[in-house]
Amino acid sequence: MGSECAMIIGLTGGIATGKSTVSALLASRGAHLIDSDQIVRLVVERGKPAYEEIVKYFGGKILLPDGQVDRKELGRIIFSNPEKRAVLEKITHPHIFREIKERIEVAKAEGKELIFLDAPLLFETGLDRQVDLTLLIDTDERIQMERLIKRDQLSREEAERRIEAQMPMEEKRKKADYILSNRGSMEELEEEVERFLKWVEEKRG
Repeated sequence: MGSECAMIIGLTGGIATGKSTVSALLASRGAHLIDSDQIVRLVVERGKPAYEEIVKYFGGKILLPDGQVDRKELGRIIFSNPEKRAVLEKITHPHIFREIKERIEVAKAEGKELIFLDAPLLFETGLDRQVDLTLLIDTDERIQMERLIKRDQLSREEAERRIEAQMPMEEKRKKADYILSNRGSMEELEEEVERFLKWVEEKRG
């Protein structure tokens, strides 16, 4: 039996602000997660509809020896060229949005009551209009930069370009329904998540 009272929450934040950690904490507390990054990886796989269009535009240089898209190389290209990034988004976004919509419908049909859409570009792509509430993971810009450089093994210049490619955090803060701070310890983050979930329960009445 489907859930008529499902609440869909858009989970977002700047790159390397701790979205995955918060997602894991939410999942451990019973929330259903839809990971848009995982969907992105899916739609660019060899044999998927977006694959041929990507290879046609970007050429064989963005392929690994096994024929799959080299996402690291593709990222390097698009984050240094806004025009090429726009082309990639035009190719992939329709497929991504379709998959997200299908997964939300499946989750509702399965009776899930709290559905989180983890989407780094929630506001930039207009996906915020498809959810009931938006949750922004916020952190210190210095911490964000250090995490990104370490996690993705980037130079400072490359990290700056990736951060600049997203909507400024100040704008995201204005748009978000709830801002969850990830500036302290893991224990503090868990407390923040608990506070947020209590807030959601109050909203649901």
